[in-house]
Amino acid sequence: MAADEGAKIFRFGVFEADSATGELRKSGIRLRLQDQPFHVLLMLVQRRGQLVSREDLRLDLWPADTFVDFDHGLNTIINRLREVLGDSASNPRFIETLAKRGYRFLPPVESFDHQGAAASAKVPPSAKPSVEAQLPAKSPPDTSFLTSARDLPVVPAAYVRGLFLLIQVMYLSFYIVALGRLAGVEDVLDRALGHSHVVTVLLIVSASIGIPLRLYLLSYVSFDVKGLSPKFLRLFAGILVLDELWALAPFLLARQIGLGMALAITAALIYVPFAQRTLVLMREQPAMAS
Repeated sequence: MAADEGAKIFRFGVFEADSATGELRKSGIRLRLQDQPFHVLLMLVQRRGQLVSREDLRLDLWPADTFVDFDHGLNTIINRLREVLGDSASNPRFIETLAKRGYRFLPPVESFDHQGAAASAKVPPSAKPSVEAQLPAKSPPDTSFLTSARDLPVVPAAYVRGLFLLIQVMYLSFYIVALGRLAGVEDVLDRALGHSHVVTVLLIVSASIGIPLRLYLLSYVSFDVKGLSPKFLRLFAGILVLDELWALAPFLLARQIGLGMALAITAALIYVPFAQRTLVLMREQPAMAS
């Protein structure tokens, strides 16, 4: 191991991890970190430069008789560590991901006892990165209006899954009904907009895109396939445009339900794509042990 397991304090850059108290400090200031992420951090720094396999982490974190969604749980723990350290998965300074195998801790680590005596093992100077590389990346303040995964509570998976499925069924119904009654929709558009050929083509194209998209999301969640979050976030810009376009669909029924009701439903539908994003992030939260 790169650092002595009997040592009580592990120092890397401006950070110190105290194995006796379970505290992580940055320049002397204590950072908020839960027990499991701190435990994983200790495993990584104690084996600095070596592969810590996902299986080793599973066996150490969760007993064999514990029911837990291990992949989601471990991914959440690693993401939390990167957030606290100001690290990045795409440009790691602290925690490197070795695909499908595990993780490796990158910067030099010094170990100390509580009397301040440095452990004998040191990293050769030639192996040390520059001072700039040892410093953690500064986390910019979160000014986005979009919800972050760390802000979300852990919610029973069945609730999250059910709500997400209902939203997909709702949109799928919109597309199928609109295409099934296309002649009536064209008539409404002609009365409202005059020559509406462009709008009709836009409706057909967007519904043709939306149907396979909703079926994809329905199948992904129905069969509880893992890893939806990164895929959904990559698609989110397109989904947002599609959903905001179809948020105007209630105005097709304005003669039947009234203009005020159509406006109210549209206002609610404008929020739905953001609700889907929040549900996807909730689905990635670590499962609760039984």
